[in-house]
Amino acid sequence: MTALPLSEMLLLMAALVAAGLAGGIVAGLFGVGGGTVIVPAVFYAFEVLGVGGEGNLHTAIGTSLMTIVATSWRSLKAHRTHGAVDEVVLKTWTPWVGFGALVGAGVAGLTSMEGLAIVYGVCLALVAAQMGLMPERYVLRKDLPTGWGRRGFGTVIGGLSAMMGIGGGSFGGMLMTLCGRPIHQAVATASGFGVAIGAAATVGFVVFGWDAVGRPPLSLGYVNVPGAVVMAVLTTAVAPWGAKLAHSLDRRVLRKAFALYLLATAMVVMVKAL
Repeated sequence: MTALPLSEMLLLMAALVAAGLAGGIVAGLFGVGGGTVIVPAVFYAFEVLGVGGEGNLHTAIGTSLMTIVATSWRSLKAHRTHGAVDEVVLKTWTPWVGFGALVGAGVAGLTSMEGLAIVYGVCLALVAAQMGLMPERYVLRKDLPTGWGRRGFGTVIGGLSAMMGIGGGSFGGMLMTLCGRPIHQAVATASGFGVAIGAAATVGFVVFGWDAVGRPPLSLGYVNVPGAVVMAVLTTAVAPWGAKLAHSLDRRVLRKAFALYLLATAMVVMVKAL
């Protein structure tokens, strides 16, 4: 890792600030992980400025995961004050979600940037399809699975979220609504999954990327420390603005527009990495 000239460092910090602001607004507005904005923005900033190299996408994802710990914790506390969190689901699912996040971080550490880009792009396209095509009240079964179903789905949610750098809202919230839970309860409870995902996966991305080559300056493993600090502060601060904005705009139109953005982003990341 080599130091950047001051001008390029300032450009990088500006890009990180913009990504943090956008990520916080998106998280509050749509109930999905701010990583759907942060990861591509940070990855593209690294690529355009020519910092790092083969580890750029890994570092963008690891950096996003570290921010999730702070934003998810604040979101969980806010939802608890409204009594919207299903504490039983949170308690019984979180260990498996955290385990899956650690596994996902390990798999990501062994995956090439091209392979990780494909996983990110395909999963982001699935999130886009769910937001843009699936009715919000669509239900597949009456309640959440238990036993081995809970273990399996929890591990998959944690693993895929870790490999994408997002919290639990996208996959966890999607699963809960498909299993008949109210949307507000799903978003509230899944925010708690994000704490486990962010904490476990961040440790994994630091450990598995400790000696990796092609990382941007000032990174611990696959986590860029300045980027994580800047975006954690900003996303935590502006997420309530997004939640407030959601009540004043046409949510259905916004969901479809954002779904198109996610689909385009998935294609851009895959093309840029490949």
